[in-house]
Amino acid sequence: MTYLNAQHSRSPMNTAYTSNNVAISARGIRVSFGHRRILDDINLDIKSGQVTSLLGPNGAGKSTLLKLLSGEIESDAHVSYFDIDREEWEPQQLARHLGFLPQHSTLSFPFLACEVVELGAIPLELPNRETKELALASMEQADVAHLAQRPYPSLSGGEKQRVHLARVLTQLYLAGDKKILMLDEPTSALDLAHQHNTLSIARALADDHNTAVIVVLHDLNLASQYSDRIAILSEGKLVADGTPKMAINSDLIEKVYGYKTLISEHPERGFPMVLPK
Repeated sequence: MTYLNAQHSRSPMNTAYTSNNVAISARGIRVSFGHRRILDDINLDIKSGQVTSLLGPNGAGKSTLLKLLSGEIESDAHVSYFDIDREEWEPQQLARHLGFLPQHSTLSFPFLACEVVELGAIPLELPNRETKELALASMEQADVAHLAQRPYPSLSGGEKQRVHLARVLTQLYLAGDKKILMLDEPTSALDLAHQHNTLSIARALADDHNTAVIVVLHDLNLASQYSDRIAILSEGKLVADGTPKMAINSDLIEKVYGYKTLISEHPERGFPMVLPK
């Protein structure tokens, strides 16, 4: 069983959506903690079949925005998934279509790694054998199948991150072509090869299965390489939103990050690369 090629007839949502393939629509996003405005009047549409990266310096509001879009943070903003208001979704139904990988996952129970991945199948109500096969396929995809029988607490930070990626991939197995994958700094604990493997998985899901992928990253070059669209936040405001070639420029980077850079072009693939000046 290969996750990227998996199809299943049990998907609970068959209603077609037609708003230019918009998977997430959010209007009037405002978030304040005390007297500090974290997000300030942001409107955003996230389309299926695209990888959208959220960039910005520390404290810009990236993770807060992702949590709000996922429903983890409540607000007065209007958010809909596939043309259906968030309030109309039943939690278990939404869990089959929206997978969220947080920046930090706290789990102290001595589960085996494979058991952690199998938790992703809880909303799917699959037979036990199919759950185990699906979990193993997801672990192979995330390059953690060799860790299946290891106690989860014994894993390194990067191994835990990849195990949770496999869990989220398992969760989305029945989503059909109505998938939303949200990743909050999924490469933060990973080595070079696994950074690219994780983002290659996200890229393949967008390309091959019409998944709407939205990912928080700090590495501008990784975002440039794997994204269709880059949205840059600064002090809670959306200051750039476009293709990598549109959003990645020296003047904006210096203004947002306070750091001078040179922008080059990858010699073979053409995406912009950020270099120190």
